[in-house]
Amino acid sequence: MKIVADHKIPFLRGALEPVAEVVYLPGGAITAADVCDADALVVRTRTICNRGLLEGSRVKCIASATIGFDHIDTAYCEKNGIFWTNAPGCNATSVVQYMAAAMAHIIEKTGKKFTDLTLGIIGAGYVGSRVLHLFSSLGMDTLVNDPPRARREGAEGFVDLDLLLEKADIVTLHVPLNKEGLDATMHMAGERFYRKMKKGAWLINTSRGEVAETEALVHSLKAKHLGGAVIDVWEHEPEIPPELLDLADIATPHIAGYSADGKANGTAMSVQAVSRHLRLGLNDWTPATIPPPMHPTIKINCKGKTEEMIFAELAWHTYNILADSEKLKASPATFEKQREDYPVRREPRAYRLELVSPGPAHINTAKALGFEPLKIITD
Repeated sequence: MKIVADHKIPFLRGALEPVAEVVYLPGGAITAADVCDADALVVRTRTICNRGLLEGSRVKCIASATIGFDHIDTAYCEKNGIFWTNAPGCNATSVVQYMAAAMAHIIEKTGKKFTDLTLGIIGAGYVGSRVLHLFSSLGMDTLVNDPPRARREGAEGFVDLDLLLEKADIVTLHVPLNKEGLDATMHMAGERFYRKMKKGAWLINTSRGEVAETEALVHSLKAKHLGGAVIDVWEHEPEIPPELLDLADIATPHIAGYSADGKANGTAMSVQAVSRHLRLGLNDWTPATIPPPMHPTIKINCKGKTEEMIFAELAWHTYNILADSEKLKASPATFEKQREDYPVRREPRAYRLELVSPGPAHINTAKALGFEPLKIITD
């Protein structure tokens, strides 16, 4: 049994070696010659799995350790009997962590409270539904647009896109990249989309770069129609439009889902999927260890602090989003290296949180962010 794997998939080395020959290669450089005698591939989005790569090979299983799967020609795979799988939901909590850090920045910059803001969520799958849960539990008004779910489940709980854009102070995108069809999302956020948005509203995109049309977004930001933008995904990655990079309040190199926890989940789901399909006996495999956070204990005195202040302290302790943004803005040419060599980022559950003299709102905020169990200290 031979498996070709992206050499940057974390926690993978050693997992499959007891049952197969494993060849590790740079994901973007895997060729047809590399996979011609392989039984399975374990990849990320940088490996385009199409006819050009797969034709004539003996590949019968592809596992992508990512939520997205637009790099896999699924029609070709299904026609040719190649099993494929992605890792849906593997990094959802990581993206929510990114959203929390971004929201803390927006709240600080605008001076708004949670109850002053309406959040528009476009796409309520694994990630969007968790974003909805977090911010609605903090008292923020929320509007959700998800046409596929609305057709399946009924209109209750969902709103029309135009209404969402008209009312939302912050619009966040959590949709897959669909290039055609009823639910096409390619350039969904274009000139009309931005024109319909409430003046001064913010855009957050952690979905796919091609969902947001670059030129129209640049125009809306330059015209001051939008209040700001947080951008993690870009058209034509790793090439970044310099003007959009400069205009974005926060710009990061496609790492919203890059917590160590999310990566471990994606790798585990991929190993287990390959194991089940090829009967390798690793159906319950998970990484043995994940590196701990550098400062695993957080202690915050809540006296005199608002819910928003505690939210920002907690969000930024686990993830310094501004540091990532400053690094990319200083060196956009190293986009791919910043992704490949991304430092360990742990999710809130990896920390021990101590709250001194908290009120109910402070405790609710901490729990909503995923800090449990909590230690409450009465001063």
